[in-house]
Amino acid sequence: MSILTTLPGMLLPTAHKKLQCWIRSRHVICSGSFFIFETVDYSAVERFTECIGALGGSIIAVDSVGKIWMGDHRQVILYRAKASLHTPNHDLKQYWIKYGSFRTRFDQQV
Repeated sequence: MSILTTLPGMLLPTAHKKLQCWIRSRHVICSGSFFIFETVDYSAVERFTECIGALGGSIIAVDSVGKIWMGDHRQVILYRAKASLHTPNHDLKQYWIKYGSFRTRFDQQV
């Protein structure tokens, strides 16, 4: 299955809460009209894709940004997903303004 396809089954309230959690944990930032998600767990990219699809948006790109150190002896790949959320009535951008950050938790490590 391609990462750019939306997966069926996630309910709107669940998707909304997951995105809010990622905003608070600084995995998701807002850049213009796009939501940028960064993680070292590729399955989290798939969950982000599912959330964005449930909210009526779409994934624009998923890239591996580079490698970061986890602990002293292990490097992992950092993934970045860029999404567009087309729905005009969502309040996630306002939520990001209140609880989010301009930098992800991984910005200083790359």
